Amino acid sequence: MTRRKRGPKLPTWLQDSVGGARPAEYEISEPESEVSEKSDSFQSYARRTFSKADVESYTTPFLDFITQNPTVFHAVDAIAKRLLSHGFTKLSAREPWSDSIKKGGKYFVERNGSSIIAFAIGSNYEPGNGVAVIASHVDALTTKVKPIPTKPTRAGYEQLGIAPYAGALNKTWWDRDLGIGGKVLVRDPTTDRIVPRLVKLDWPIARIPTLAPHFGAPADDPNPNPETQMVPIIGLDNSDLTEEKAQGTSKTDRLGGAGAFTSTQPERLVKAIAGQLKIEDYSSIVNWELEVFDTQPAQLGGLAKEFIFAPRIDDKLCSYAAIEALVASTASSETNRDYPFLAGDSSIIKLVGCFDDEEISSLLRQGARSNFLPSTIERIVAAFLGGQVNSDLISQTYANGFMISADVSHAVNPNYLNVYLENHAPRLNVGVAVEADPNGHTTTNSVSTAFLQRVADKCDSTLQVFQIRNDSRSGGTVGPMLSSATGMRAIDAGVPQLSMHSIRATVGDKDPGLGVKLFKGYFDHFEEVDAEF
Repeated sequence: MTRRKRGPKLPTWLQDSVGGARPAEYEISEPESEVSEKSDSFQSYARRTFSKADVESYTTPFLDFITQNPTVFHAVDAIAKRLLSHGFTKLSAREPWSDSIKKGGKYFVERNGSSIIAFAIGSNYEPGNGVAVIASHVDALTTKVKPIPTKPTRAGYEQLGIAPYAGALNKTWWDRDLGIGGKVLVRDPTTDRIVPRLVKLDWPIARIPTLAPHFGAPADDPNPNPETQMVPIIGLDNSDLTEEKAQGTSKTDRLGGAGAFTSTQPERLVKAIAGQLKIEDYSSIVNWELEVFDTQPAQLGGLAKEFIFAPRIDDKLCSYAAIEALVASTASSETNRDYPFLAGDSSIIKLVGCFDDEEISSLLRQGARSNFLPSTIERIVAAFLGGQVNSDLISQTYANGFMISADVSHAVNPNYLNVYLENHAPRLNVGVAVEADPNGHTTTNSVSTAFLQRVADKCDSTLQVFQIRNDSRSGGTVGPMLSSATGMRAIDAGVPQLSMHSIRATVGDKDPGLGVKLFKGYFDHFEEVDAEF
């Protein structure tokens, strides 16, 4: 015998899976006795295919994520806040985890404020069970403010010393509206502790001006000097034309006083940052890491608004999709109290790593080539062994694991069809592309491709494939370094984009949601697919 119970609205990504659009409340059949969270019908909710509306529901949030988080520090901070709001607990790498990590729990840990690893422990997890990993990078091509960026005024212009990060300061950076933001270290006057704070001057401050074509050869130089000819202007100072010509600033007049960090920085930049952070004592600013970024917001384009035109897509897009997939796949009683069964009875670790420094070879402590991912997984396993490291169980965890190395791929460009390999030219708004390379620049092989194809079949996703032509060079990402360090099976796969490494790139409006759809399917179906191999 059953009774009818009035239930609350399902999460957006589940509404279609229970029979199409529903009102704010809907009816579900339920035994009079306590509902079993293991029932097939209930468990199937979490694994149903995204509807078209579910896929499209990620478009606007992704636009907001890109626009509101212009630096790597802002992006990681936004991810952390997103995780906290969905029941994840922040861990400190400097504290023991043995008493903090529990089965069924969800956690994250940061490094440098520019890399983050989030993971969920299955309620049936046992040490040695597998780990389903999605590894991406959250840094993007940018320009960074030099340690001492103050430059002499030239012809009435104030300028800022910047340096390219990876392949930035290319021709697409000319004549763009550029803002300044990043991490500022501030000494708290009440505790005397140094704390990081984020700053975002998101109005057009800087611009790298081109030389008009009327000047001939210098304007047509294909290789301008990035040190002398790509220096942004940030203000005007024509005081040298007046009788009150500036006589220089004495050491005692410098912001913060002689010897202070701020005394080495452009005065108006210091005042702008201090003003936004409401800092009155300039000397309390100990140091900072600042980026110069495109201020134009991410937006929809095309006749039917089927494109996304945005900065920093590579690769905040795959990081965003992976985090959203983890959030959706691990919905629990903490964030969805009426449907605790959505957490499922997983026996694995579901993990997403968003790393910094991929664009410069991942060699720093916050990069994928560091010990961040291996040490995190090892500490998780050890937490269930009383804090004791068991190398056999850790190796078993890696052997039972799998990793998607998620980095954007190349979408086909209609104006350069001749440079693409036939049958290996991904399109926008179709699905994630598997990236292959015969020379080891990717981790993709027959086993990992078959594995991800089975996942795609189960969650109704389309996989595309990309491989570079023999007469072009292939890029690489975090997959090979992480797979070789851990021994995990792995595949490289990412959302296709146009104009990679431009200051602004293009993807389809459905591509963020299509990424979430596949990645969530990977987490949801990992155990049943793994059992086939």
